[in-house]
Amino acid sequence: MSSYATSPVLLETRGIHKVFGTGKKSVHAVKDVDFTLHRGEIISIVGESGSGKTTFAKILLGLIKETGGSILYEGAARDLSTQAKRRQYWQNIQAIFQDPYSTFNQFYRVEKILNDCLVLQGKKHLSVSEKREQMRAACTFVNLKFEELYNKYPFELSGGQMQRLMIARIFMIKPNVLIADEPTSMIDACSRSTILDMLLKLRTERDMTILFITHDLGLAYYVSDTIYIMEQGEMVERGPAEDVILNARHPYTRRLVQDVPKLREDWDLSSAI
Repeated sequence: MSSYATSPVLLETRGIHKVFGTGKKSVHAVKDVDFTLHRGEIISIVGESGSGKTTFAKILLGLIKETGGSILYEGAARDLSTQAKRRQYWQNIQAIFQDPYSTFNQFYRVEKILNDCLVLQGKKHLSVSEKREQMRAACTFVNLKFEELYNKYPFELSGGQMQRLMIARIFMIKPNVLIADEPTSMIDACSRSTILDMLLKLRTERDMTILFITHDLGLAYYVSDTIYIMEQGEMVERGPAEDVILNARHPYTRRLVQDVPKLREDWDLSSAI
């Protein structure tokens, strides 16, 4: 049992399913998923491409409407019926995605991107110097220099800088839940380790609860308290990270373990990240 099992539940789904299309052409992307995320916990949802994990993440974020089931945030049914309620929800639940170039408006300078985080928090009343100080602190957290970047456009930054800028946004917004969808899949190995360390620091320094979406079982083992295994829209296995890896019960999970040599040989995950 995860050490976080007795912590308050932040986010929960009951029987969530999503169907695209109708009739014979319908596709069941997510099938009756029950999911629980406790405060302070790091959970990974692991599955191959097409398993439904990103669709599920977008449902949690409110970017895709579920076909059925229910989503509860802090014990209450999620309500996205008005713009104000959606804004409030998105203050508490944020995401970073694998493609940083599709995340930002390429016509906005870095200062505008970071300033929008303050607007989301209702901090428009701050002076220019106060706003810049908060932006500077966020950039410092991710080892960027605000003075060198604030006047640049996203397309002028490297992929690694873009990923760091996404994390700087999260640092400023300070959501309760961060959904990280394949956040290291498009960057080199050196940057990957740095980005992971920054994401893990958000839990300790900003008190965030994190959901990783990944195809990489080695990474999931490295960062997670709990692992969910997703195959063709279904959660086929779940449990404490070590238990899922060492005592895999479902054939799909066992196959994923076999695909990671270091997991199979000696459980040394240093090369998996």
